[in-house]
Amino acid sequence: MKQEIIANCMADETRVAVLEDGKLVEIGIERKETEKVVGNIYKGKVENVLPGISSAFVNIGLPKNAYLYISDVIDQKDPEEHPPAHHHKASQHIEQMLKKGDVVMVQVAKEAIGTKGVKVTMDISLPGRFIVYLPFQTSIGISKNIEEEPERRRLKGLLEAQRPKKGGFIARTEAEGIDEKDLKREVKYLTRLWDNIQRRYESGTVPNMVHRDLGLTFQTVRDILSENTVVFMIDTKQEQHEVQEFVQMLSPELADRIKLFESNTPIFEAFKIETELEKVLQAKINLPSGGTIVIQEAESLCAIDVNTGKFTGKESQEETVTLTNIEAADEVARQLRLRNIGGIIVIDFIDMRKARNRQKVVEALHKATSRDRAKIKILPITRLGLVEMTRERKRESLLASLCRICTECGGKGMVLSEESLMIKIKKEIMAMTRGRQDGRLKLVMNPEAFPYFTERKAGMEKTIQRSLEISRDDTLSLEDYKIIVE
Repeated sequence: MKQEIIANCMADETRVAVLEDGKLVEIGIERKETEKVVGNIYKGKVENVLPGISSAFVNIGLPKNAYLYISDVIDQKDPEEHPPAHHHKASQHIEQMLKKGDVVMVQVAKEAIGTKGVKVTMDISLPGRFIVYLPFQTSIGISKNIEEEPERRRLKGLLEAQRPKKGGFIARTEAEGIDEKDLKREVKYLTRLWDNIQRRYESGTVPNMVHRDLGLTFQTVRDILSENTVVFMIDTKQEQHEVQEFVQMLSPELADRIKLFESNTPIFEAFKIETELEKVLQAKINLPSGGTIVIQEAESLCAIDVNTGKFTGKESQEETVTLTNIEAADEVARQLRLRNIGGIIVIDFIDMRKARNRQKVVEALHKATSRDRAKIKILPITRLGLVEMTRERKRESLLASLCRICTECGGKGMVLSEESLMIKIKKEIMAMTRGRQDGRLKLVMNPEAFPYFTERKAGMEKTIQRSLEISRDDTLSLEDYKIIVE
């Protein structure tokens, strides 16, 4: 896999795109006005404890109180004596662990989504490039993607030797094959960072932010930049210089991949990303074989419909359908990652008669989602071709962050047809006039609906049994109108 990372940095917005084998697979957008808070650490105050839902609400200085669930509550004073709550929550209730007015250190785990406030945890984690430092844990874990047993043992031994007085580690996938000196350097960086956070926590007021997570370009270095990355292209000299210095500290062997884009053509246009981004806002996506997928996002789930193209060549209908479904599985995986769609996802594949073909499609979906950094769970396909899956949701989807509810349709994606509007207006006029013939009757409407109504003016007059004057008003929305009797 050839990976390219492209960063477009402007005063009010930073956008970072990830391409794999020339295809756009991930886009991150960070805006000055709506700064993200996931990863930030706060000194907060417990506002209320709700035993009924095993949760507490914590004031961390944001407009809405943060939500803290029982499984994210730990004893921060002596974590070695008290493991995380999910290990013993069956025997303890949240009101035994927290009370109103308690001051706690919390880290944002999920952005505010819809009407909900941010979700926080007391089990702090500081991710580096190769390892994650867990100051309130005692265990050492190795990423399940590192499969070779000798390498797992080697990493565990190195981390045991580097372990500070308190805290545990998780070796990330990137740690595979790492030199001891690189590991030492990162342990030193993360433990020093933790010391600074603790100092700010002890001396700070409540509520107070004690650590801001890395900005988008630096986070991309930490989480995505790897040996597979052929280039990390940045269009701003200052940002390119700062990122290069950061890479020099974290992974010096990759510093030569950070390049400055020097051209008059905007960077996202040069790499054909701008046109791809326009498609991200569309519901319908075309597949190579002529089939399509339609993505409909709702607040609690996302429904994806797969439709076939024409049956061509010598292949049977079953083979064509299976081929289209496999193409759809690949594109669905890319779109979920690209659009950052999380939560419950239901995919309606085209019906396949043979169980082995249904299995092929599920295997294709598993393979296509394997590169996704979000946690994914896929359930078996039903006989009707339905697949239910979940994708970890840490922040709003791209569509939700870039768009707002349409004032015309109120989020339905539909407005009344002209025919429905005309029937509704005729009923209203008849109810208003109740057969009276006195006074001039006027109808004022949106210019888009105006031609339809003027063509049918005679028919309307016959129904309402009186003359009607129709005019237009640019300020009225599609479903809006005024009935005036003078």
